[in-house]
Formats: sequence, structure tokens, C-alpha cells
Amino acid sequence: MAHPISAFQAAYISIEVLIALVSVPGNILVIWAVKMNQALRDATFCFIVSLAVADVAVGALVIPLAIIINIGPQTEFYTCLMVACPVLILTESSILALLAIAVDRYLRVKIPVRYKSVVTPRRAAVAIACCWIVSFLVGLTPMFGWNNLNKMQRTQELNGSHTEFVITCQFETVISMEYMVYFNFFVWVLPPLLLMLLIYLEVFNLIRKQLNKKVSSSSNDPQKYYGKELKIAKSLALVLFLFALSWLPLHVLNCITLFCPSCQTPPILTYIAIFLTHGNSAMNPIVYAFRIKKFRTAFLQIWNQYFCCKTNKNATSTAMAETGN
Repeated sequence: MAHPISAFQAAYISIEVLIALVSVPGNILVIWAVKMNQALRDATFCFIVSLAVADVAVGALVIPLAIIINIGPQTEFYTCLMVACPVLILTESSILALLAIAVDRYLRVKIPVRYKSVVTPRRAAVAIACCWIVSFLVGLTPMFGWNNLNKMQRTQELNGSHTEFVITCQFETVISMEYMVYFNFFVWVLPPLLLMLLIYLEVFNLIRKQLNKKVSSSSNDPQKYYGKELKIAKSLALVLFLFALSWLPLHVLNCITLFCPSCQTPPILTYIAIFLTHGNSAMNPIVYAFRIKKFRTAFLQIWNQYFCCKTNKNATSTAMAETGN
């Protein structure tokens, strides 16, 4: 039986539930907005929907599972492993969605004329499917054998225990720190983040060159196009920055755990790092609402039409037709 929930655990659970209650409706609203607004149907926003799906799953699935792990029930090893793996899948899905968004923005400013013929809806759908397939493969790697089962079995044999192999379900009990650091962080988190940083730097450089080139141009269309691209690129770069800010502390703590076993990490730091990773799923809809006009317009239209009982269809249709960023 699990121990009674302490006051500290109760506070932890309350904060996690609050994060979930913000994350799930917010990201559902993002998906809803893209579905309703024709101006949000290009490839970038399809990738944003993929990111929002992962964030909904964090609030609806990962946070409840994290609460279960925090309570520490007595389970079989692979049952606990199945509880721990979803967060790995969804983290990787978010990273790959952010990478796809960065590549998409790069193509929009690098080949604006050929962009629509290169980034077709079919290719965007294939890219999203590939991102999710890779995410499942990376996240389920511990289920394929890279876990702590052998280590725990050896410990049990050394202790001379021959009872049924039941453990207290904790993340670090079943997930190998070597996997988390060498494979998850050094291969599937850090390199994509660095690559995205380079891509956005190049995007801003290309946009700056185009804006400077078109200052004396008699046509305002190119400058208007790159001006819009600059606004969206800044907003999506902010999403990337918040993701890195939210996830890097936990990975740094994992590195400390692996490379300095004698170092004592204060539990409060671990909890703060966990809150940051889960809270990141609630941040993106807020960024979209304040930074991207298309989303703001769609959010207001949904609110007015479905929650405030406003039925002025002409007004809402006009609002949905706006294409400003």
C-alpha cells in the first residue's frame, strides 16, 4: 500500500491539477481555432496543432500519471515503466513539432515564391506523421530494454530476496539515467534545440536582408510579406525559448544525478523543474493569443459565438476573414 499523502504531496498535486486545468482547455482552443479559421490552415499552423495535441496529452495524461508516480504505488516493474514513458513520447513530439515549425518558417523566407509548391498539405501531413513515429520510438526505448530492470534484479538477488518482484513506482526507479542523459538529452533534445536556434538566427538574418533591400522599392508587397514573417517568426521563436527554458533545468538535474551521484539535489529544485516542464504546455496558447493576430481573432470569435451567445454571423465571418498576423 502507498503511504498516506503528505501536506507537501497535496500541494504538489494541487499545482499539477491547476496546470492541467489551464493547459488542456487552452490547447483545445488552439486546435479549435485552426479548425474554424481558414486563415490558419497553412503548414505552420498544422505543426502548431501537432504541438497543441502533445500539450493536451500532457495535461490530460502525463500530469495524472506524474501524480500517480509521486504518490509511489506498489506495482510491477513494466507497469511502472508504462506509466513513465508517455512523458518521454510527448516531450520528443513537442521538440520535433518545434523543429518542423522552424524549418517551415525558414522555407517561407528562403523560397517564398516556390514555398506553396514545396510545402504541400500532403508533405506537411507526412512530416507530422514521421514526427510522431520517431517520438514513439524514442519514448518507448526503455520498454525495449534500456531500463533499470537488470540493475534492480541484481540488487534483489544480492539482498537474498526471492519474493515477487514488486517495486515502489518512481520515475528514476525504472528509467535509466544513462538513457535520459546520453540518448534522450544528448541525442534527441539538445541537438534539435541547437539546430532550431541556428535556423531562427538564419530566418531573422534573411528577413533583415530582405527588409533592408526593399526599403527603397516602389512595391510595398515584399516588405509587407517579410514584415508579417518577422512578427510570426518572433512569436514562434518565443515559443521555442520558453520550451528550452522549461525543459533544460530538469535535464541539467538529470546530468548532475548521473555524473555526480554523491551530489545532493534539493527536492524543491526537482519539483520546480517538473512544474516548469508541465507548465510549458500551458504557455503556448497564451503566447499565440498575445502575439499572433490570427489566433487572437479566432479565439475572440469562438468566445463570442459559443460562450457569449453572440450570433452576429456577419460580424464573426468578417473577423474570421482577417488575415493579419
